[in-house]
Amino acid sequence: MKQQLEQRLQELKTEYASGQKALAELENKEAVLKSTLQRINGAIQVLEEELSKENSKEEIKAKPPVK
Repeated sequence: MKQQLEQRLQELKTEYASGQKALAELENKEAVLKSTLQRINGAIQVLEEELSKENSKEEIKAKPPVK
């Protein structure tokens, strides 16, 4: 009985260590993904601002001069 308990304890410790390692890897991937999403969001914001400027320029050119 003692040998079975010790064996099961070792199995659980091994499983726990494996879970901790997997969790650490996932947390690292999460951090990398968040950073990537922030960069993408920043690029989206810049492009939207540039498009807004271009649209404003086109509207000004399209309007006839007021007399």
